[in-house]
Amino acid sequence: MQPGSDRRTWRRYIALGDSFTEGLSDPDPGRAGEYRGWADRLAGHLAAAAPSGAVEYANLAVRGRLLPQVLAEQVPVALAARPDLVSLVAGGNDLLRPGADPDQLAADLEAAVVSFREAGADVLLATGVDPRQTPIIRRTRGRVAVFNSHLWSIAARRGAVVLDQWGAAWIQDARLWDAGDRIHLTAEGHRRTALAAAAALGVPVAGDDTDWRALLEPAPALPTREVVAQELAWVRGFVLPWIGRRLRGRSSGDGRAAKRPTPETVTASALTGSAPGR
Repeated sequence: MQPGSDRRTWRRYIALGDSFTEGLSDPDPGRAGEYRGWADRLAGHLAAAAPSGAVEYANLAVRGRLLPQVLAEQVPVALAARPDLVSLVAGGNDLLRPGADPDQLAADLEAAVVSFREAGADVLLATGVDPRQTPIIRRTRGRVAVFNSHLWSIAARRGAVVLDQWGAAWIQDARLWDAGDRIHLTAEGHRRTALAAAAALGVPVAGDDTDWRALLEPAPALPTREVVAQELAWVRGFVLPWIGRRLRGRSSGDGRAAKRPTPETVTASALTGSAPGR
């Protein structure tokens, strides 16, 4: 665990961010039409570790949100709720855009981290995943790397905790990512990320859910024709619609509200289930 609080249990956890924290591509079996995701699963692990067996949890993340929107819309709400733990993971959508300034993004993010730390909350940050294996998106690799470097420096200065996704070998397996858009984790990917976050925070996890670092068995090589077909399907199904929304000034999150806007008392079984993601 990075410098900061030495707590291993928390009372109120609030998650902030975009689609990654909203949990896209991890359907919630208990909430029709909603997603579960790593933050919900982490809240379950926090509840399991708490003496009361429960934790108060809110998830303010909304898909498509840019960092300035997260800072303007979600941070004040989270501060008003007086959490003792927040996860603040944002900036990925900004970095996808040409001309994004990772230095300014990091400076703006740090100001929010300072606000939470001064209010007595512990802060969990997360580096971006290395996009080297993703066509088109790998063009952002340099910007993501600079932003990630800032995150480690912010954590050292402010006593925050960092979930290191850039250095996670297992997360590079394409089978842990939604085949349709390639930027959202599958249920198994979210399960592993929640366990990685718990480990970063020093939260003990009972049972056999300690396999998150393990690499999957090698996948059989696909015929070239199938690889090309998948690439074309990805461009048609995700890249072109994404470009179209950008040109129209639209976002996938337009008109959407947070899925868990206020802290509610939840238990481990309510959020992780008996066998999460399996």
